[in-house]
Amino acid sequence: MGKATAQDAELILKLYDLRRESEMRKARNWFAAEFWPNTFDDYMKIMGDMGSDGNRWIRQVVSFWEMAASLAVHGSIDQELFLEPSVSGEMFFFYTKLKPILPEVREKMGSPEFLANAEKLITGTETGRKHAKAFEQRVAMVKQRLMAQKAKA
Repeated sequence: MGKATAQDAELILKLYDLRRESEMRKARNWFAAEFWPNTFDDYMKIMGDMGSDGNRWIRQVVSFWEMAASLAVHGSIDQELFLEPSVSGEMFFFYTKLKPILPEVREKMGSPEFLANAEKLITGTETGRKHAKAFEQRVAMVKQRLMAQKAKA
């Protein structure tokens, strides 16, 4: 991609505003702190509970980040700017959480395109791969800390 433009900055700020919407904040918080699927079955417990907050929130968060990633994949926004952790760090975090079960989700749900745009950006660019490595460590630390807190409670 080329150099980021003022239009890229405007789009980033619009995406940020969408992330601030109250229901989206609930969804993002739940996905970050409460949703830790270790297996496809863990994922399906929530996805199969149609009408639940968790089901709605998974779909909201995943579709938001996949939509945002598609803008960068297709050149509507500068990829290097989009891949800045201050812009899309949450996408890296959520992708990292789902990565271990991603092949099974795609296969069993008949959805080979699930998180495909995020994956293209994260694994298909040097910047993405560099940030992904850092996020793998970060996600593991957060998960360990949260699970220890839950065990104490």
